Parts: sequence; C-alpha cells; structure tokens
Amino acid sequence: MDMAGSLILCTVLAACLAHTAAQWNPGTATFYGGPDGSDTMGGACGYGNLYNAGYGILNAALSETLFKGGASCGQCYTISCDGSRPGGEYCKPGTSITVSATNLCPANFALPNGGWCGPGRPHFDMSQPAWEHIGVYQAGVIPVVYQQVKCWRSGGVRFSIAGFNYFLLINIQNLSGSGSVGNAWIKGDNTGWIQMSRNWGANWQALSGLVGQGLSFAVTSTGGQYIQFLNVVPAWWKFGETYTTNQNFYY
Repeated sequence: MDMAGSLILCTVLAACLAHTAAQWNPGTATFYGGPDGSDTMGGACGYGNLYNAGYGILNAALSETLFKGGASCGQCYTISCDGSRPGGEYCKPGTSITVSATNLCPANFALPNGGWCGPGRPHFDMSQPAWEHIGVYQAGVIPVVYQQVKCWRSGGVRFSIAGFNYFLLINIQNLSGSGSVGNAWIKGDNTGWIQMSRNWGANWQALSGLVGQGLSFAVTSTGGQYIQFLNVVPAWWKFGETYTTNQNFYY
C-alpha cells in the first residue's frame, strides 16, 4: 500500500475510533424497585407490566435530560461503572449491563440542584438487579459511562389500546432497533391514515371515532425506519386490549 493509501486508511480508522469513543458518555446511577425489581413495574412510559410489554426487569428510569418528555421510552443503553472517577471503588470491574428506558426519574428540588436527576444531569435510576450487576450495593450511587445501543426484542411490536369513544390512547411497545417511536399513524377500515401525537411517555393519541372499525398502524422509529402494521386489530376490539404483530424494527 502506498503512502496516500495508508494515510486514507489511518484517517478512516481514526475517525471510526473517535466515533466509537464519542459514543460513551459520563453519568451516574442509583437503583430502586427492590431486590427483585418488582416495584419498577408501570412508570412514566405507560408500559404497565414490563414483562408483558417485552422489557422485563433490566430497566431504568431516566433523568429528564435523557428522558426527553418520553421520546426515549423503550431505548436501550449499555452502562458500565466508571472506576476512574470518585466512587469508582464501588464498581464491579469488567462488567456492563444493557437496560431499557421505561420510566422517568424526576428532579427532587428539595435537594440541591434537584438531586441526582436534576436538570442537566444524565442519570439512570436502575432496577436493583440491573444495578447490582455493575455496582456494590452499599454504595447507593456510582459513576458510570453509557451509550445508546440497538435494542433486540422477542416478537413483534405491540399496540395497547386505551381511551373512550372519540379519544384513543395507543401505547406502542416492544420495539427493536432504536427502541423508540418518532411518529405514529392510525387507520380505520373506513378512514385514511390519521396522524397521532404523543400524549405522554410511549402513549400516542388520536381524536377520532374508530370504535367498531378494524385498525392498522404505521410507525416511524427514532432511527428513521417506517413500517406499516396492517389489519392488526379486528373490528370487535375493546379498550384495554393489547395486540401483537409479527413485524419489528431493525433500526
């Protein structure tokens, strides 16, 4: 290989390495939910039972800096304890864990600067089983580095229907790829595609009378992939039901 080729290769490799290094960000982590993580069920994404929704016990509540008003619901983060920072003596060296974002860790303004989840702080309040994979229980809080990673889910995207009459609230669950919803649409048997808007967490709303119609959905992930989920829900659906598809996202 000539010098020019070597320089190009080195430049590309350097750029790739820099990009990889830049993916890791400093933050902090605490834990909640009890030794079995059962008290992490529910949460500000609206998933309810996290096992039924496809997320399980390896989950975390994100500070608002990361939660972004619910836009991060369902995303996956790999987290490692950072032994190079104060508190690093409580790290379990050589370990990391991947968690799903399922809840909000709100700021506590009774504490200075809003506490660990205060404004501007990237913080993960992890389920205790996930946290104890990387940190020693007695510490309570540890310094971490984290990066968003691709999600891998079992089965297809799920749509849970709530609301009443002319108000539909659709909780969109179990996304692979980027893990989170960027845009969503709904279609009845007798309508065109209707744009939905985020209500809260992973709940998307449609102010439309679609009771008695079969339903289809279209979703764009935050990774930019668009999928239509056609004829997912039969015309005899009821509020409170969840429907599973056989399609999922790659990015």
